Amino acid sequence: MTRFQAKLSGIVGNVWPPMVTGLPASLAALMHQLEETQWLPADEIVQHQHQQLIKVATHAAMHSPYFGSRLQAAGVRPDQLSDLEGLRSIPVMVRRELQSAGEDLFCTQLPQAHAPVEISQSSGSIGEPVVVKRTAINHLFWLAITLREHLWHQRDFLGKLAVIRVNYPVGNSENLDSWGAPVSLFFNTGSSHAMRITVDVGQQAEWLEDIDPDYLLTYPTSLAALLQQFERRGTKLPRLRQVRSIGETLASGIREATRKSLGVEIADTYSSQEVGPIALQCPESGMYHIMSESLIVEVLDEHDEPCPPGQVGRVVMTDLHNFATPLIRYDIGDYAEAGAACPCGRGLPTLNRIVGRERNMLLLPDGRRHWPLVGAYHYRDIAPIRQYQVIQRNREMIEVRLVSDMPLTDVQETRLKQIVHESLGFPFQLQFVYFSGEIPRGPGGKFEEFICEAK
Repeated sequence: MTRFQAKLSGIVGNVWPPMVTGLPASLAALMHQLEETQWLPADEIVQHQHQQLIKVATHAAMHSPYFGSRLQAAGVRPDQLSDLEGLRSIPVMVRRELQSAGEDLFCTQLPQAHAPVEISQSSGSIGEPVVVKRTAINHLFWLAITLREHLWHQRDFLGKLAVIRVNYPVGNSENLDSWGAPVSLFFNTGSSHAMRITVDVGQQAEWLEDIDPDYLLTYPTSLAALLQQFERRGTKLPRLRQVRSIGETLASGIREATRKSLGVEIADTYSSQEVGPIALQCPESGMYHIMSESLIVEVLDEHDEPCPPGQVGRVVMTDLHNFATPLIRYDIGDYAEAGAACPCGRGLPTLNRIVGRERNMLLLPDGRRHWPLVGAYHYRDIAPIRQYQVIQRNREMIEVRLVSDMPLTDVQETRLKQIVHESLGFPFQLQFVYFSGEIPRGPGGKFEEFICEAK
C-alpha cells in the first residue's frame, strides 16, 4: 500500500523525520483522521455527523437570513438536529429555492479559521446556474478526499498522468513536472500532461499515444470517443494502468468498452460544484462510498422517504463544514441507487450506482418517466457513427444527433429508427440531425447522452 508521509520538511534545519507546516500540516492531520474515521461503525459515523451538523446549523441560524427562516418555518432548533429524524423535519430545498434566496442565503459572518471564501458556480447546463460560497475548510476537505481516492487505489505516483478536461490548461495542452497538489505536497511524482477537451478527439488520441500515460483522467463521454478512435486506429496505450472518470454519469457500457479496448478498469468519482466530492468508488467492491466526514447524503423516494438498498431515489445533500453557505437538505438534482454495507469493512455508507439527473429521464406521453436505454452500443453495428446525442423535444418528438464517418443511407436510418424505438419503448417521432466534427458540449464542458426538454 502507498504510505502517506511528508516528502520534504517545512522546518529549517529539520530533514528527518520531515515536519510540515501551513496547509500541508493541516492536510496531513486531516488525512490521518480520515484513515481512522472510514473504519468506524456506521452508527458511530452518524453520531459524529450530527454533532457537526448542530455546529454548522447553529452558526447558519444566526448569520444566514434564509436558513434562519427555513428553521423557523419548520419549527426546528439547531440542537434538535441530533439525529436523522430531526434533520428530516426540515423540508428539502430544491435548486430554484437556492437561486431565489440570493444574498440572503449566505452567512454574514464566518469563523476566522474558515477564511478565505471562494465563489463556486455550477455549469447551469439545465438553465438554472447556482452560486455557492465555499470556504478554506471546504477546500481542505476536497484536497484530503482527492488524496484519499489516490491512496485507496494505490496509484504509483512516479507514473505519468494524462488529463483531458474543459478548464485546464490555458492553452490546448501543457506538460508539467509533477502531478500537482495535493499529491505533490507529500510524494515525489512523475510528470503530468494536460489537454483541453475541445481539441479534436483524433488529436487527443495521437497525443495520448505519444505520451503513453500510466493513468488517464477525463469525462466518460470523452473516454467513449477516445475508445472509438483507438479501435479505428488499431492502437492501445501499453503502459496504461487505470482510467479515472469525473464530471458525468458513467454508463456501464463505457466500463465494459474500456476493459475490452484498453484492458484496464475505471475508477469513478461522484462530485458536484456545490459540495465537492460526494462519493468515491471502492477499490474492492466497486460500490460508491459516501464521503460522510464532509456530507450527509440521503437517497429519497417521491414521498421524501429513505430508499432501501437497491432502490433509486433523489440525492439530497447536507454539507457539514460550509459555514458560508448553509446547504442543508439540498436536492442536488441527481438520482442514485442506495447501497448496503460494503464488504470492504468501511463504515462509510454506499451508493450502488449514480443514475443521472431528472433531465436525463424519458417522459412518455402519459406523463410517466423512466431511465432511457438509447441502444447506443448497437449504433455502430448499423453505421460508422462516432458520436450521438438524443434530445426529447416534447412528448411526441425526439431529436437524434449523430456524427458519422459517412452519410447514412435510407436503409441505415430505418434500422437506426427501429433500434431507438425498441430501446425507448415507444414509437416517438424521430428527427435525425447530423453534425460534422463533434456535437457541441453543454456549459461547463459536460456532455449528456440523453436530455429531456419535454414538460
